[in-house]
Amino acid sequence: MNDKKINRRQFIKSTSALLGAAALPMFIPARALGRDGHTAPSDRIIMASIGLGGQGRVDLRNLIHKDGVQFVAVCDVDRANLMRGKSIVDATNDNEDCALYSDFRELFLRTDLDAVHIATPDHWHGVAAIAAAKVGLDIYSQKPLTRTIREGRALCDAVEQYNVIFQTGTQQRSDERFRLACELVQNGRVGKVHSVTVGIPAGKAAMEPHPIVPVPDGLNWDFWLGPAPKVPYRKIAHYSWRYIQDYGFGGLTDWGVHHIDIAQWGLGEDRSGPVEVEGVGSIPKEGMFNVPIDFNLNYKYKNGVHLNVANRGNKGGATWVGDKGWVNVSRGQISAEPASILHEWIAPNEIHLYDSKDHYQNFVDCIRSRKETITPCEIGHRSTSVPNLGEIAILTGRKLNWNPDKEIFPNDPEANRLLFRPMRAPWTI
Repeated sequence: MNDKKINRRQFIKSTSALLGAAALPMFIPARALGRDGHTAPSDRIIMASIGLGGQGRVDLRNLIHKDGVQFVAVCDVDRANLMRGKSIVDATNDNEDCALYSDFRELFLRTDLDAVHIATPDHWHGVAAIAAAKVGLDIYSQKPLTRTIREGRALCDAVEQYNVIFQTGTQQRSDERFRLACELVQNGRVGKVHSVTVGIPAGKAAMEPHPIVPVPDGLNWDFWLGPAPKVPYRKIAHYSWRYIQDYGFGGLTDWGVHHIDIAQWGLGEDRSGPVEVEGVGSIPKEGMFNVPIDFNLNYKYKNGVHLNVANRGNKGGATWVGDKGWVNVSRGQISAEPASILHEWIAPNEIHLYDSKDHYQNFVDCIRSRKETITPCEIGHRSTSVPNLGEIAILTGRKLNWNPDKEIFPNDPEANRLLFRPMRAPWTI
């Protein structure tokens, strides 16, 4: 990769210093810097997609039809998914020009890209997104932000250093029900909050055994593993990997990030985190799946609020409980006690949270405005850190103290070693 290549962010910064910010439009497309030619309008956003599994194709379909967005390339280590992605792009562009890549490092050598969408398995998020930030690409990346807390901090540092726009795929933030619930809580409609519960599925149904079988044609299994340990192929790619610690941590990190993100938003703690965590999780003693089938975790914040995250017993979604009532929100519904809370007006002088009607459009709009997205890297990192802290509490089997400012377990070397998972060469962050 050519480290001397100027990216659009550097161009804006250096030219603004000479001419003044008013002399430049808010968005400078790749073409304006002499990148590979295309005939797009001046506000065209040129994108590529990495990871074309089920969620990847959902994201691609949502982004590709946004006004001014043009996809020109797709990247995946599975040729079947790669071709599915290409068919979506070619059908939209009404040509057969969509370029194919199996290695994102080769994709990032292109000089015509403005942004990238990432929907790989969790253990790839950090490596791929940091590489994208280093070449100046704006990033839409699926949750959880990264596999480990140290990776998340490294990614946030890279996003800040290279001044790129970042959107985490926690799309519930762009749903009016979730925003309303958080505004009601922050404006005291349930009184002083003393506890929050989060109910999420663990995914028990996916715990069946998978035998070793030949690698399917068209799948680069070694590249799929990437920074994870080298192991024989089993039919886990594209879904069941979530139940193996090398790649994910089951329902806790898969679904948990969504509702924990909302829980912290309502508490106003979405750029910080808890100070204590303890809990239990039942991990299978045999077989390849080694994430909890059931879990129950308790967190405490510096203001004394308690958060319970469990896959059994709690109402689905996030529920804030105060001394005057409660509010619960999950996908498709919002409820409260007293029910009248839901009809109370939020006055202009009260707290109004970031209002996004469309998570994908918000990303596109922020690429042009250079303003922060509704779920920037720092918030995505903090929302992911909470289930990751729960994972470490389960693995150590004891109560842990956490410093959310320094992001360490004070005086606890054993727990701190679990803040990062070793990466297989040559991959690193």
